[in-house]
Amino acid sequence: MTSNTRVVVIGAGLAGVRLARRLGELGTPALLVGDEEHAPYNRVLLAEVLAGRYAPEVITLPPPTGLLRTRVTGIDRAARTVSCADGMSIAYDTLVLATGSNPVLPPLRGLFTPDRRLPEGVHAFRTLDDCLGLAKAVRPGTRAVVIGGGLLGVSAARALAVRGAQVVLAQQAERLMERQLDPDASRLVLRHLTDLGVEVHTECRVRDVRCVAGAVRSVELADGYALDADLVVLACGVRPRTGLAEQAGLTVRKGVLVDDELRTSDPHIHAIGDCAQHDGTVYGLAAPALEQAEALAELLAGDTSARYRGTRSLTRLTLTGPGSPFDLAAFGETEARPGDDVVRLTDATRGTYRKVVVRDDRLVGGVLVGELGTVGALARAWEGAEPLPDDGPLLHLLTNDGGS
Repeated sequence: MTSNTRVVVIGAGLAGVRLARRLGELGTPALLVGDEEHAPYNRVLLAEVLAGRYAPEVITLPPPTGLLRTRVTGIDRAARTVSCADGMSIAYDTLVLATGSNPVLPPLRGLFTPDRRLPEGVHAFRTLDDCLGLAKAVRPGTRAVVIGGGLLGVSAARALAVRGAQVVLAQQAERLMERQLDPDASRLVLRHLTDLGVEVHTECRVRDVRCVAGAVRSVELADGYALDADLVVLACGVRPRTGLAEQAGLTVRKGVLVDDELRTSDPHIHAIGDCAQHDGTVYGLAAPALEQAEALAELLAGDTSARYRGTRSLTRLTLTGPGSPFDLAAFGETEARPGDDVVRLTDATRGTYRKVVVRDDRLVGGVLVGELGTVGALARAWEGAEPLPDDGPLLHLLTNDGGS
């Protein structure tokens, strides 16, 4: 069976859905092809589903008009068709890869069964199926080990603790969320998790997953210490999903290489979202994926001046649980270089922390923990990259609600 569609988008995540919906609004219908059984959903909110704060249907995305559920198995660039697992062949004039990313599965002994499956009780944390599997398995008192202390690992540990699990988080780096946060903010995240009952081990390498009868029983650390485990969550980052692009002969480095028109090495194929590498960067975040989708929609709908120039993205995380929510935001360079000016405001009683880094009269980064009323104003000053006025604006930005 063959169908003819001008724009075909492979991948029904945030980027693909936003592109297809925007194209529809601009009068350029697209066929969206997704390989998950579920309706498209907001992956950013999976931790809230795991925590029991949201039902799965709450994170469903508004579907575009044309959605086909099947798995694409290959791209024929000469014929401009994609082949699918169900035997269908789909013709395209323009193809967009929005294939997202896969979880990184660390090279641990015992991680896979002989038939290359994860043992019972070991879960990645990337898809709604992963999330639902974890939610089904966790009970009050369940012994859970989270491997990875980045944004995803912290979110998973918090969600499992809220569900009553006994959680241990093992982080190879010296502190939590080291890519986004400075040491002071990392310590506040550590304190929040500890208050929820999470046991955190940093500078700690996992080397072995021990199983009995195909089910996980413990995790062994490099120093020989063993952590009993009924559940293991792999939160070791993600890797761009580039298999289709590589098979089709497109240029791939860390991700699928694209230019400012989000065009790959084949002018009829574009790439957006987690799978795309623009100007040396694979973002792996929601905000850049959505901006890329908007720019590409304008371009494909006929605005020949539309371009994607990169995203100055802000990381934001809200951790809910017993007591008040724990909010944090980070943007730009949160660690100062020699010669930079740094302004910090700390309130230990309220657990708030605000810090900005200024270089050559420009705001180059900041981190806020606790009250985030000023994050909007700070982010706008950072995004604008304009020289700051001389009349002491930093203290004003740090202490006044600029809107979030």
